Amino acid sequence: MKTLLTIVALTLLAACGTREVLQARSADVPHGVNFSGNWQIRPEMANDQRRLQEAIRRTDGVDDRDVFRSQIPAGKQQRRRSGGRRGVKGGLVDVFLETGRNLKVTQTADGIFISFDRAVVEEYRFGEQREINVGEVTAQRVSGWEGEQYVVETLDKNGMKLTERYRLMDGGRVLLREITFRSRSLEEHTILQEYVRVES
Repeated sequence: MKTLLTIVALTLLAACGTREVLQARSADVPHGVNFSGNWQIRPEMANDQRRLQEAIRRTDGVDDRDVFRSQIPAGKQQRRRSGGRRGVKGGLVDVFLETGRNLKVTQTADGIFISFDRAVVEEYRFGEQREINVGEVTAQRVSGWEGEQYVVETLDKNGMKLTERYRLMDGGRVLLREITFRSRSLEEHTILQEYVRVES
């Protein structure tokens, strides 16, 4: 009996330690759904950087006190995109998030290209499942269709997940972007961004 209990306990421990793997999403484009166009964020949502930073802070798994105890030289404690917070373990998936007041979306038969403020272009292939990286930070990424929504999921090695959902509303005149940060302990915080279609 003791042996059986030991085997069950070890099996449960191994399952708890298993790294999450993102499931592939559909590559089939829903009939009549096309996000192509120029989009501008609603004015009341243009300054939501504070809300995004708060959502990241609550889900990245980093104790804020650790940031100040880490060995980062003075003047170098910027966001992780510039290599900050070395020695502090936590979620880093937010380095893959791009935001902008203006989006230019080009949808092809195989994927979607999103230009953020004409500065950064993100490319998503329908049904993709691959590893991506920014500098030394790597993550799993899947993207594809869930009904009429386009979903992009990015999961870092520490278990923090970023999920972006895009869908059309108001007869195609509004593009809704839903950004969800999920911590390793499964706590979630969601930010909504609405973009209105503008003439090119």
